[in-house]
Amino acid sequence: MSSDTQQHVIFGAGLIGGYVGAMLTHQGLKVSMIVRPAIQARWQNGITLSDYQGNASEKVSPVLFSENWQQLGHCDVLWLTVKCTGVQQAAAEIAPLVGPDTLIICCQNGLGSDQILRQHYPNNPIIRAMIPFNVIEQTPAQLHRGSEGAFTLELGAASQQISNIASLLQHPLMPVSSTDCMTELLWAKLQLNMGNAVNALADIPVKHMLLEQGYRQVLALLMEELLTVAKAKGLALPKLSAVPASWLPKVLRLPNWLFRRLANKMLAIDSKVRTSMWWDLHHNRATEIDYLNGALVAEADALGIPCPANRTIITMIKQLEQTESKSAISAPALLQAIKKAI
Repeated sequence: MSSDTQQHVIFGAGLIGGYVGAMLTHQGLKVSMIVRPAIQARWQNGITLSDYQGNASEKVSPVLFSENWQQLGHCDVLWLTVKCTGVQQAAAEIAPLVGPDTLIICCQNGLGSDQILRQHYPNNPIIRAMIPFNVIEQTPAQLHRGSEGAFTLELGAASQQISNIASLLQHPLMPVSSTDCMTELLWAKLQLNMGNAVNALADIPVKHMLLEQGYRQVLALLMEELLTVAKAKGLALPKLSAVPASWLPKVLRLPNWLFRRLANKMLAIDSKVRTSMWWDLHHNRATEIDYLNGALVAEADALGIPCPANRTIITMIKQLEQTESKSAISAPALLQAIKKAI
């Protein structure tokens, strides 16, 4: 079966899954998306896509299911786009969709959630995807990519199939690439995801957060711990932003006037974009902190490397998860708390 006639199913389509599913549809592929009822109500008349560079699509209409989706039967490619916190439950729920040859693509942040799928489906090809950009719903059914980066697929056990999918998906609205070095890439993405918790605690858009030196200093401390662990593991992190991974902490520590001049590409973010962790906290949902900063600390513990900055951030996020009032923490206060722990 050729790649353009395969049946694709997006399971747990929120903003990222919706964007990917709409792109698959836009490129002429057969797509069904399994969504929550509220999302089906908003998207049932079609989805439009746009991005921070001014690209836009016409309306596309993937098939949406919020119930009775089991009737779809086995699909060719299953894109799992639930958050890390939902992978365990989803692994059992997707069984009616998984045939002996179904390719499963894990589209989660952080480290380790794909192992849950491998335990449930040891005979299926399972590959990881790295999604570096943010998506917001600017108006109902208008999904907007608010930051840079290429959607990257692991070649792995299905290299030819993945290469074909990457080629079919390639579009200015969603640059696509593939790699044999997904572990290194996910660690590089994890470095950027150190900003998720800082943004959730700051309670302001990402761009505004990056313009405050105190928040950037916190982010630099978190990243330095990650780089120490990555070096101990022998991982050479690829460049995902305008500067190499090892330079990022130094750039983040620059005074505001110099940071603005040298980090134009880093600041090429829509002014309304916030991280998924901020959204989770403000919708009273469990965050992905255990798969981000928590995954880093677990790796560090195995190597005997201290990570006090990340441990402190984890504690602060978990405290906020249990609090109804999500009050912001100022940059000076957050930096002081981290430095005290160090």
